[in-house]
Amino acid sequence: MADQKLRFATIWLAGCSGCHMSFLDLDEFLIELTKHIDVVFSPVGSDVKDYPENVDVCLIEGAVANQENLELLEKVRQNTKLLIAFGDCAVTTNVTGIRNQKGDAQTILERGYQELTEEHQLPQQITGGILPPLLPRVLPIHEVVNIDLFLPGCPPDADRIKAAIAPLLEGKLPEMVGRDMIKFG
Repeated sequence: MADQKLRFATIWLAGCSGCHMSFLDLDEFLIELTKHIDVVFSPVGSDVKDYPENVDVCLIEGAVANQENLELLEKVRQNTKLLIAFGDCAVTTNVTGIRNQKGDAQTILERGYQELTEEHQLPQQITGGILPPLLPRVLPIHEVVNIDLFLPGCPPDADRIKAAIAPLLEGKLPEMVGRDMIKFG
């Protein structure tokens, strides 16, 4: 085991939170994990609002769908040594990317907020608002920043997450080979 605890983070971009729920399915391994990591940022493991500097490992769930996702991902890349694309939405856009088949952001907004609602009004898109400005298309995270490790699955099951994280605690990279580690869906 490494002498110092890893500074560990998770982030959640455009996605369903299923990957984080699967992470919580690590059950008793979470207790073991806390002996080796400090959770410095996570929607399910801390109440920190700003992504910190000098993070060792970050699991990134979800795709890049709006301006806030884009800005957070760029900040995470600048401040993290090892980025892991966590789940199929992060790796390929998966379900989140269905939006790309239906047209650009304006077409999606008009369909969702004008045609299919009783209000027939487009929402105001502002950074920090309820609806941040949408990007023209949803992107997998590797199209925005360099990714060090891909952990597919929708969501990846807890055993796969454990197999990917456990070697990191010993300063090693996991072997992402075989169906058990690289299967999508």
